[in-house]
This record gives sequence, structure tokens and C-alpha cells, in this order.
Amino acid sequence: MHIKPHPQFPKIFQVTLEDGSQRLATINLTPGRSVYGEKLVRFEGVEYRLWDPFRSKLAAAVLKNVKAVPIKPNIQVLYLGAASGTTASHVSDIVGEKGHVYCVEFASRAIRELINNVCAYRLNMTPILEDARFPEKYATFIRGKVESIYCDIAQPEQAKILADNADFFLKEQGWIMLAVKAQSIDVTKEPSEIYRREVKVLEARGFQIEDVVHLEPYDKAHAMIVAKT
Repeated sequence: MHIKPHPQFPKIFQVTLEDGSQRLATINLTPGRSVYGEKLVRFEGVEYRLWDPFRSKLAAAVLKNVKAVPIKPNIQVLYLGAASGTTASHVSDIVGEKGHVYCVEFASRAIRELINNVCAYRLNMTPILEDARFPEKYATFIRGKVESIYCDIAQPEQAKILADNADFFLKEQGWIMLAVKAQSIDVTKEPSEIYRREVKVLEARGFQIEDVVHLEPYDKAHAMIVAKT
């Protein structure tokens, strides 16, 4: 087995397993604990969590050669649609102890799992039980402005909801990542048409699009949009 840093993105690692297969990983902020049954591996005294691109759209985007990942050590991230914490836990690994991840999730069952299985062991994560459509309701829980917003929600107006949150919480020259779920927006339209429409919404709200990556074969009818203000 061999592990080396990703050539572009800090705190993301490329793993070559004994059978020669290639995987992504992050350094485990909570050694000995897995979040969603992912494999833990040790290399040169450090424990890594293998990162499943079929379970995480962010990992899928990295493997599809997305141009930018604006999630880095020591920054604050607002995560909309954190669910039970699969991807959010890897974001927590990346930002590290000096960074922070604010996790907004509307489903009470999902946030229970997020709290009990993830946030209870990670001091750099704050779970917030709220609807991402109403950022004013959780503004008091977020300290200052965030450098990045990551959005993965099953709502019809995904780009608008992200932009509304950016108005509240994103620093100037901040970044966003939007995982577009085409079928959550309009099942009658071609996914590529949906992606273009969401891009236009973001551009109209002042964002500069840096990249749009289709996530097949890891996620059908999904794309990752990366943009900055």
C-alpha cells in the first residue's frame, strides 16, 4: 500500500491499495472511528479513511478531475444538506481542528444520526436542524462569515437556495460548490438542460462559474458546479 497527497487539493490523499486499485482518502480526525462503514487504513503511523465516490459527490467530483475544491485546512464551511454526515465528515477531516463545518439538515432522523455518530466526536462540526430555504433562521448559530458553502439538497430551487445563503454567510471572494440533482428539480427535462439553468441562476446572482463536472458513473443525473464571487 502507498499513500501520497493529491497534487492539487490539500488534505486529500491518493491511496494505492495492495491489489493495485486507486482510492481517495482523508486523514481521520477521530482515529479508530469510521462514520459510514468506510475502511480505515494506517500508513507511516497515520490513520486514513477511504473515501467512497459512490457515497460522496465531493469525492466523485475529485475523481472526475474538477478544477477546484475550495475546501481547505483552517477555513469555515457552511454545508447545506449534511444528511447523516458521510461527506461532511470528510470535509471535517480536511478543514481540521482549526477549521469548522456548520451542518444544516432538515430531516430530524438524519440529523440525529449526524449528532450521535459524527458531531459527538468531532468538535469542529456544528449540527443545525433547519430548512436551508430560510437562512435567517440559523444565522445566530454561525460565527462570522464562511469561506466556502457546499450545497447538496434535494430541493427544486437548489441554486437560488445556495445564493440566498451566500448573501447571508459567504465572505467576499468566497467559493461555492453545488451538487445539482437534476431529478429533484424537474424529471421531465434533460439533466444537461437543468445544469445550464442552475448555472444561469448563479451567474445572475453574481457568481463566476469555474467548473461544471458531470458525476457519472458515480451518480446518475448529477453535476458539481464550482463558482466564486
